[in-house]
Amino acid sequence: QVQLVESGGGLVQPGGSLRLSCAASGSIFSIYVMGWYRQAPGKQRELVASMTNVGNTNYADSVKGRFTISRDNAKNTVYLQMNSLKPEDTAVYYCNALIGIKEEIITTKNYWGQGTPVTVSS
Repeated sequence: QVQLVESGGGLVQPGGSLRLSCAASGSIFSIYVMGWYRQAPGKQRELVASMTNVGNTNYADSVKGRFTISRDNAKNTVYLQMNSLKPEDTAVYYCNALIGIKEEIITTKNYWGQGTPVTVSS
């Protein structure tokens, strides 16, 4: 019914930048929250940043001042601009979205992307 497709991960040197994108498609009525989580090897998945459909944002303390989340509601797309990257930012980054989908009634469901790896290393 709904797919989240991520792009933009890769290998970058410490201090560098990357921009992740995640586009949602399918029978979408409304996207209430879009965000990014990450999971490093041997660690639990954690919230990186999220944004509601009215622009409220939430960031992990570890990325405040370095990462910026933004949305293009017309394109059902969320972005994560990551600057001043550190080796500890290395992880698989997952797009997440809370979406109202068009069924017989509007149903709210939580969706995940397939993940895109980010490696920060010299």
